[in-house]
Amino acid sequence: MYAELLPGLYIVATPIGNLGDLSPRAAHILSHADVVAVEDSRVTANLLRHIGVKRPMTPYHDHNADGVRPGLIARMGNEVVALVSDAGTPLISDPGYKLVRDARAAGHLVVTVPGPCAAVAALTLAGLPTDRFLFIGFLPSKAHARSEAISEIAAIRATLILYESGPRLSACLTALAEGLGDREAGVAREITKRFEECVTGRLSELAARYADAPPKGEIVIIVAPPEAPPPAGAEDADAALAEALTRLPPAKAAGEVAKRLKLDRRELYARAMAMKGER
Repeated sequence: MYAELLPGLYIVATPIGNLGDLSPRAAHILSHADVVAVEDSRVTANLLRHIGVKRPMTPYHDHNADGVRPGLIARMGNEVVALVSDAGTPLISDPGYKLVRDARAAGHLVVTVPGPCAAVAALTLAGLPTDRFLFIGFLPSKAHARSEAISEIAAIRATLILYESGPRLSACLTALAEGLGDREAGVAREITKRFEECVTGRLSELAARYADAPPKGEIVIIVAPPEAPPPAGAEDADAALAEALTRLPPAKAAGEVAKRLKLDRRELYARAMAMKGER
C-alpha cells in the first residue's frame, strides 16, 4: 500500500485528543521510523501503543533543541526521522521550524504528513469568518507586554486565533476586549474529545463566564475581525474634499477622496467644483 520510506525528515501530525484521528499514513510512518523526535516520550509512547508498535524516541523540545538538532540532522542522511508534537501539527507554536530549516540546508528530504491542528479545528467550530485568519499563538503572560501585543494586531482585518491556558483565560479575554473592542469571539476546548465545546459570545461575556471557573487544559480563542466602519457621510466627504483641495485640483481631489472613503467620484467632483466656487 505504501512505498518504502526514504531517509529524511517526516513531519507527522498527531491527534489533538481522539486517537482515532491518526491517519493511516501517519501510523505507517511512525511504525517504520528509525527514530521519533518527541516533545514528551510518555505522550508519544501512548500513541505508539495505540497503533501497536514500539519505536526509538528522542526528546526534542524548547529546552534541548539546539543541542539535539545536529545529531538528528546527521541521522537524516540514511535514516527515517519522524517529528511529532504532543498533539496536533508540529511547528505550530513549537521549535520544529529550525529542524526543518537545517534539514533543508543539509539537502535532506523533508516530507509533511498533515492532520489535526487545534487552531484550524477551533476555527471551524466558532462560526466566525474563515476567509482570512491570523494565528497568534500564545500572548505574553505579563499584562503590559500582552497589551502591547494586542495593540499590534488590533487593526488587522482578519479572524484571530490564539492559544491560552485555563488559569489565564479570563484575564486574556478581558485584555482582548480592552484592546480590540468587545468583538464576537469563541472559546474552544476539549476539541475531538467527549466533552468538546465551543462557547461563543462577546469577549466581555466570555471573560465574565470564565472569571470564577477557569477550565482545565489548553484552550483556543477565536476572535472576529473588526467591524467595518460606518459609511462616510456628507460632512466626512466635505471635510476630506476641503483638505484635498488645498493640495490638488478638483478632479484629482475627488478621485483621492472617492478611493479613500469609497464614495462616488462624479458626485464628489461636482461637490468639489461647488466648494471651489464658494471660495
